[in-house]
Amino acid sequence: MCGIVGYVGGERCVGVLMEGLRHLEYRGYDSAGLALTLPGDEANGYHGTLDFVKRVGQLKNLAGALEETNGRLSGVKAGVGHTRWATHGRPSETNAHPHTSGEGEAAVAVVHNGIIENHAELRAGLEARGHAFVSETDTEVIAHLLAEGVGRGESLREALAETVGHLHGSFAVAAVCAAEPDTIAAARHQSPLVVGLGEGENYVASTVQALLGNTHEFLVVENGEIAVLTGGSVELSTLEGEPVEREPFEVEWDAEAVELGGYESYMLKEIHEQPAALGATLSGRLRPDGSVDLSEVDELLSGVERVVMVACGTAYHAGLVAKHAIESLARVPVEVVVASEYRYADPIGDGNTLVVPISQSGETSDTLAAVEAARGFGGRVLAVTNTQGSLITREADAVLLTKAGPEIGVAATKTFLAQLAVLELLALGLARTRESLPEEHLLGLGHELRRMPERVQETLELLGSEAGNAAIAAAVKVFEGARCSLFLGRGPSHPVALEGALKLKEISYLPSEGYPAGEMKHGPIALVDEYCPVVALLGEGVYREKTISNVEETVARGARVVAVAREGDSEARRMAAATLPLPESLAGMPEVLSPIVRTVPLQLLAYHVARDRGLDVDKPRNLAKSVTVE
Repeated sequence: MCGIVGYVGGERCVGVLMEGLRHLEYRGYDSAGLALTLPGDEANGYHGTLDFVKRVGQLKNLAGALEETNGRLSGVKAGVGHTRWATHGRPSETNAHPHTSGEGEAAVAVVHNGIIENHAELRAGLEARGHAFVSETDTEVIAHLLAEGVGRGESLREALAETVGHLHGSFAVAAVCAAEPDTIAAARHQSPLVVGLGEGENYVASTVQALLGNTHEFLVVENGEIAVLTGGSVELSTLEGEPVEREPFEVEWDAEAVELGGYESYMLKEIHEQPAALGATLSGRLRPDGSVDLSEVDELLSGVERVVMVACGTAYHAGLVAKHAIESLARVPVEVVVASEYRYADPIGDGNTLVVPISQSGETSDTLAAVEAARGFGGRVLAVTNTQGSLITREADAVLLTKAGPEIGVAATKTFLAQLAVLELLALGLARTRESLPEEHLLGLGHELRRMPERVQETLELLGSEAGNAAIAAAVKVFEGARCSLFLGRGPSHPVALEGALKLKEISYLPSEGYPAGEMKHGPIALVDEYCPVVALLGEGVYREKTISNVEETVARGARVVAVAREGDSEARRMAAATLPLPESLAGMPEVLSPIVRTVPLQLLAYHVARDRGLDVDKPRNLAKSVTVE
């Protein structure tokens, strides 16, 4: 789950690498480093030399170290960088990437994202051949294998191809060497890797958003391919050396999308970008009369008899919301499975099973493995992702792309709402295909779905008003001294409760659990006292009375309640210590669509509780944005 970036071309190398790492820091911030090739001169036979700088902690520590190099790196034209999320070896300068090996013109440096599963075996063999290891990482074996090849006179490309042949596991690797100071070689298996194309300069990175300030034109490196970059060329080939021709793709995101833009954190910025993310995701897919245009996936929906949602974390909660929507609207049975379990479960299905993997990055290891499992029984695969060109888009039969733009904050916000929007569209599309509800009813729901960007904007404005700020402050006060918390909801609000609890625990580190409100009596109520706040999503209609009754039971046991309810809700005011208000204009909103709006107050609650505790909401400990290893 680390981030890698590489640049070759002009003398702005160090600046480009640091900018790329800044946009990749959400993938890991245990340590960071650069390896740079200094141009050759007559003294060393015109071969280059390698220099590197590494620091523990956040990227600002590396930036400070670079300021102390006294300009010795000013002539650099090629290099690779890395920001780490530790898998093997504690965070330390020794374990930080890049890892190096070899001497003189055989000196190499490597950055790596992934896990080398056979590293212990490879390490034993290298040590037997006289290699001395300095780190605890699995990555260091790559550097030593590569140095052996370069030391035998192989080109960097040849040495990397040979090295990759020895590796088992997942990896994206970029390497430089002293013998070829104007070249980067990169390869991948499972872990994400893209090449950015420029004029007289080229780039490589874990994801496109690392490079958006420099290019919008990219090539995907596929499994088992090598990319060789110089300032003037990019060559793709198989491990055996066969050339690969591939058309580049354009990315519409702009550099401003990955900047803070005046907000105090990316998470807050992305919460406020949700109306725009919803609008972009729904645009072109909902006509003014409320009818749904899913021509991009229509063929896949015909004859579907069963749906399986596979996902992890926040995306799993989106799948639970989709289950309620699809079953109630399309009358198709839906199973929602944690991807890491599905991949090992010997799943059952057939050609009429629609498998929907949901992954913000499109590179989540467990979710990709679930796709492979679905292929095993001949299922149809419809991917939901936010990342154009990601591996899941190439593995699926069809794709519903969310259009939330890049999300930097580790805790998902706008990508979750975009997933909900696209899955509600899927529910309406399946209902239309199956003719399970009258057309007028579906058009009415479609019309309401078109209003969701406006509804979310109204909610944000209310919560940002003087009264809204006071309500959030009161809710934060409820959490002072808390040792745990429960989030309760029924029906479509149950997955919202799960997501609210996840957001709080992710960024405030407070143990928090979400439950169906009626299940609370079957165990969780044992936790309830004055130090265990209860967050209640009161809902509407049939769910409301039952939820209120369940919440009353917690009040009777000393719980302090934070309610999510409409502004004028007298029941909420009566029993809650604080109420996070929703606009009165939401009265009558279909319950099937309500998760899109009810999620927003819980995002802001988590945000402000974490800020009140003095925590970094964008970079919560132990977490990374994209989980590309098992």
